Amino acid sequence: MFKLRLRILPVVIGLCLAGAATAYGAGGCSTTECHEGIANIKPDDHEMMRTIKMNGSQHGDPDGCVMCHGGNPKATKKEEAHKGVPPTLRIAPGPKDYYPDPGSIWIADNSCGACHPSYVYRSKLGLMNTEAGKIQGNLVTWGFEEVQDYNVPWGNYETEDIDTQEPLSGTPAYKEYMQNQIAMYPKQYPKKLDKIPNVTMDEVNADPKKAGITYQRHDCQRCHIGVRGRERRGDFRGMGCSACHVLYGTDGYYMGDDKTISKEKPGHLLKHQIVATRKTGGIPVEACSSCHNRGKRIGVSFQGLMEFPYGSPYNAQGKKQPKLHTKNYLFVSDDLHHQQQSRDGNPKGGLLCQDCHTSIDMHGDGNIHGTTLAQVEIECADCHGLTDKYPWDLPVGYGDEFGKDLADGPRGVAMERLVPGKQFGYPYEAEDGFLLTARGNPIGNVIRRGNKIILHSATGNDFEVPVLKNLRDEKKWKDPSAEVAMNSVAKHMDKLECYSCHASWAPQCYGCHVQVNYKPKDGKPVSGTDWVASGNAQKPNGQTAESVLGSGGIKSPGKISETRSYLRWEDPVLGISGEGRVTPLMPGCQVNYTIINDKGETLVNNEIAENVGEAKQLGQEHIPLAIDMAPVQPHTAQRQARTCESCHTNPKVAGLGLGNGTFGLRQAENIVMDLMDATTREIIPAKYSVQIAAIPKLTFDWSQIVTREGKQLATVGTHWPMSRAFNKQEIDNFMRAGTCMGCHQNMSEAELWTKVSKEGTIDAKSHLELMNKMIKYMAEQGIKPADLKN
Repeated sequence: MFKLRLRILPVVIGLCLAGAATAYGAGGCSTTECHEGIANIKPDDHEMMRTIKMNGSQHGDPDGCVMCHGGNPKATKKEEAHKGVPPTLRIAPGPKDYYPDPGSIWIADNSCGACHPSYVYRSKLGLMNTEAGKIQGNLVTWGFEEVQDYNVPWGNYETEDIDTQEPLSGTPAYKEYMQNQIAMYPKQYPKKLDKIPNVTMDEVNADPKKAGITYQRHDCQRCHIGVRGRERRGDFRGMGCSACHVLYGTDGYYMGDDKTISKEKPGHLLKHQIVATRKTGGIPVEACSSCHNRGKRIGVSFQGLMEFPYGSPYNAQGKKQPKLHTKNYLFVSDDLHHQQQSRDGNPKGGLLCQDCHTSIDMHGDGNIHGTTLAQVEIECADCHGLTDKYPWDLPVGYGDEFGKDLADGPRGVAMERLVPGKQFGYPYEAEDGFLLTARGNPIGNVIRRGNKIILHSATGNDFEVPVLKNLRDEKKWKDPSAEVAMNSVAKHMDKLECYSCHASWAPQCYGCHVQVNYKPKDGKPVSGTDWVASGNAQKPNGQTAESVLGSGGIKSPGKISETRSYLRWEDPVLGISGEGRVTPLMPGCQVNYTIINDKGETLVNNEIAENVGEAKQLGQEHIPLAIDMAPVQPHTAQRQARTCESCHTNPKVAGLGLGNGTFGLRQAENIVMDLMDATTREIIPAKYSVQIAAIPKLTFDWSQIVTREGKQLATVGTHWPMSRAFNKQEIDNFMRAGTCMGCHQNMSEAELWTKVSKEGTIDAKSHLELMNKMIKYMAEQGIKPADLKN
């Protein structure tokens, strides 16, 4: 169980050990016999590096390695150097053993946490370590009663927030906001988590859905910072703090000069270097994608990539593309924030994830968060504002409403960063003030300069942010539809997420067909890496069961196989998010499971759970299936937003399914492709095979979530009570059914149509202009639409 350590530590640590260094002479780790050529963890002129070396010198290590790694710098053999910390060299706080990866969250209080107090505790309770939301969301779709009604009982580790639920980090405004949020939604901010349980074969035989635990522990939990992760291309990374702040190349090869590290064997860090701020170039997007490539896939989507099965095109050697994260990818279009920016013809790189996401977004605030929306504090309007308000004019909570009444008055700006001191982030000047997040914290790299907004990127570039009010006041709209959508139709800004329109694509993996098979193969038990068990097997040196290269971690019974029904990327479905706003949806965990026990018996085949809690929340009699169409920020924003027609005339976008729900209607029956009587449809051969097995409960297509009458068929979000599909009234308003037919239905009346048309066709621009002239003519004649009803 995690213990809270509230302490204020000096940046210069270990000075209390005056005299300890006299026991050892000059030496260190970078001698010719050992780590000669290894790079400093930070540049020589960096304050952090100077501090580390100064303190290291006092303990017999002029390189400062022992300040993070521990060990014995005076030793002449690796075994002695890496054995532990001699009693005369121990510092408090500081390493108590030799730490192969000082960033490991399990010992980071003695390494990183010695200079960065509270970060370790916050990170242990944060989503990157607990993965509580992922566990809860997936197991809802398996039908687990424990996670119904938005309960979040489990994480990767037994975890308890043993102080109050007032955040450890944040401004007074943020803390007040979060305490109100927690009071409204206590289930989404649990005070403790139990470790997700293991499951036995007897339990699975009695209740087959419990095989979902095996699936969860084998296939879903490798991407948390308590473990090192999978040894596959694109998945190499460190543990804890090192998971983000120490870089690994996609192929996992070392490119430094330390002769003790192989350059031929994958799985090693790229360089012995910590990255964070613009002094070190920031954390590349690809580092984030080593984890964010499953689930909502926001890392690879931000880069424009979507997994697909083919691996085309062939390269010059006639081979398909190499697997990345064990998948093949298709390039669609990267997010505009990732695309190369250009001003005055001078190209700049795009933004990094850390340029928008705050420390609390990534490390947490000291509370346990049960879902992403519980922890993330930023909204698009925090930087871009509205067409009638600058960001500083918006109230705290705008865009993050969750059904709450917002506070009166503007949020303003802050003149100081959240965490003062040069050792925490880059010390940008406030100028006219740091902008604030939706929850009231200063964004330490985004400043106001008059009515302009400047974002300082960790890449070293500075960007002027497009401000909607300036675009309106200066009439700089590049497309008239943008002014209509964002300024004229007020409900769009009040009711929609910005990315409902700007995220014109999202990865849509329809149907998650999971097989959990416990049957032995060739007389031997089948098993897979249990990432939860591996992470809980912690050693004094910070390592876990799988963290030594080639170890494979702790295994548990069962073999997982996954496949899907089909893929799409265009025209994401829309629905209502947990914040109460219209948002894109994407297939979350649309689980259809088959379970085979250790005797080879099929316990269930193509089973889909039902979501009784969803029906209760919606107040409808029909019980939706548990297959989830999840609200998402796709991270695929484009400058050219979705057109009005791509949403308002598209049944799929409304949640009615591809082809207005006309496809996939026979999925609940076995499909046989063989000779049949054309009249009776009886199969003629006595022996035949089923081509497509039935999914008994699935009487509609995976892409459909609601009927035209507003009956919700599938789950929409598993974390918040406000998330849902559109209701009947919203569908009616959204579809604007028959808008084209309002005019074109008259084409069948030749005499009338001749009077208002002529031979040939006109282009889209001319068509819009004619419609515009018709509206103006009606205004000139004093004709109102209401008059036409008579």
